Amino acid sequence: MRLGTGITDLLRRRGGLLKVRLRRRATQRRIFQVGTVLCSLALAPSAWLWVSAGDRVGTVASVPSAPVAVVFGAGLDQGKPSPYLEHRLVAALDLYREGKVQAILVTGDNGRDDYDEPDAMRRYLIEHGVPEVRVVGDYAGFDTWDSCTRARRVFGVERALLVSQDFHVRRALALCQAAGIDAYAVGVPELHDSTWLYGGLREIPGAGKAAVNAWLRPDPVFLGPTEEGIPKALADAAKR
Repeated sequence: MRLGTGITDLLRRRGGLLKVRLRRRATQRRIFQVGTVLCSLALAPSAWLWVSAGDRVGTVASVPSAPVAVVFGAGLDQGKPSPYLEHRLVAALDLYREGKVQAILVTGDNGRDDYDEPDAMRRYLIEHGVPEVRVVGDYAGFDTWDSCTRARRVFGVERALLVSQDFHVRRALALCQAAGIDAYAVGVPELHDSTWLYGGLREIPGAGKAAVNAWLRPDPVFLGPTEEGIPKALADAAKR
């Protein structure tokens, strides 16, 4: 009897351990499945940006001509364009010199008196040979969506070449298209350093925000009245 009882107890313990292991594996499977779903949802907006961009991202040499280049702000260093912003401006200069665009819209943050991205960008382009009338500043481009929707609704841009780093330009392209602009883009290449990596990681939540903006199409932080800078710039180009 004692031997039989011992075997029974042993089998019960083994059965209990088996059930525990099975429950643990089932829990691990559920955690893995939930993690997979969450990762897919997090990356879906990024996939949308790549698909929607299609073949509209190129180089200065390969993109088609458009009336306007739109250059997005990328920070200042002691009041002057940061290295990343300067690279964008150089690409815009190349587009202008190659005759790919006739006017340049620089859009960035001027939310406080001591920080003025658009004027720093304008000065840079004018100092490098672009006529002042051809460089127009948008002082309320607080984020990419605001820049895109203001370009269309405030400045009347209908067709444009967008200029930004390669990790950001697809988001800009998708948002400008959602804003009603027929756009192509120049992706400015950079060394894959820590700054580039940080910018790329920021695009993951940025893609989610872009998907929401493209769906809801909210008003920008500041809309304001229609401005005539771009029509005047294109009229000046038509006279020459």
